[in-house]
Amino acid sequence: MRVTQSSGLDLNLLVALEALLEEQSVGGAARRLHLSEPAMSRTLGRIRKALGDPVLVRAGRRMVPTPRALAVRAEVSAVVERARALFVPPADTDLRTVTRTFTVLCHDAVAAACGPDLFARAARDAPGIRLRFLAESHVDAPLLREGTADLEVGVIDTVAPEVHAEPLYEDRMMGAVRAGHPLLEGELTPERFARDADHLVVSRRGRLRGPVDEALAALGLTRRVVGSVGTFPASLFVVRCTDLTGLISHWSVPMARALGLATFEVPLPLPPLPVGLAWHPRHDVDPAHAWLRDAVRKSLARWSREG
Repeated sequence: MRVTQSSGLDLNLLVALEALLEEQSVGGAARRLHLSEPAMSRTLGRIRKALGDPVLVRAGRRMVPTPRALAVRAEVSAVVERARALFVPPADTDLRTVTRTFTVLCHDAVAAACGPDLFARAARDAPGIRLRFLAESHVDAPLLREGTADLEVGVIDTVAPEVHAEPLYEDRMMGAVRAGHPLLEGELTPERFARDADHLVVSRRGRLRGPVDEALAALGLTRRVVGSVGTFPASLFVVRCTDLTGLISHWSVPMARALGLATFEVPLPLPPLPVGLAWHPRHDVDPAHAWLRDAVRKSLARWSREG
């Protein structure tokens, strides 16, 4: 946004722009900011003039953001979030009066395992907080720094110096097959695991090789990988209807059991999966974000006991 001395700067336009990009609707943004639709329409006109871009355009019965709007969306959210943080009291905040939307970046298995408990905690402790789970992408991007995500949960591999990472515990990989699979009969050795099954890999990047293949190679063994899928739930449905062998994290065990699948310990020395949290330091003293971090910690602890 280009600002001159004659034009001035209205920070309310940033708040309105964030609402418009979130809702992608003049009516939705108006309700969110407690304004009339005509008032929001006039504000959209001012935003268009300031940016020199339509921002939102009609596509049938709905409105869609322009490329320029998509390009500035993360930056707008981050700036508004930082501005809000300036006026958030450091303590004694009544979470039941807080209205926020938090985006949690995590593997779909984490969302499936911990989502029910987190939604229940939000309803009880902070009913104005909405949780939005964002799936991991096949492309690495600085989502925490840009403000696209508020918290990352899972195997934290970021090395960005400005990101705070908190290790929690170590998870492990397990095997999953349909009930009655031949691999379940008798002792499962590394040789049988490699020789007597075709394998399905889970990889958000489409990889066909991983730590299992490295562990097998150390023993002079190889396995037959027939393909890969992007998520653990997808792999479970494939494994359920085939003789393929899948690998799942311990997070996915409840889902596997719900589908009637059998799980087993992989007969290989696989590296542990370090589970933790990561967030940008601008959220350190934010009471609502502190509640989110604590809720996720408790949810993960409860799941690890019951999973």
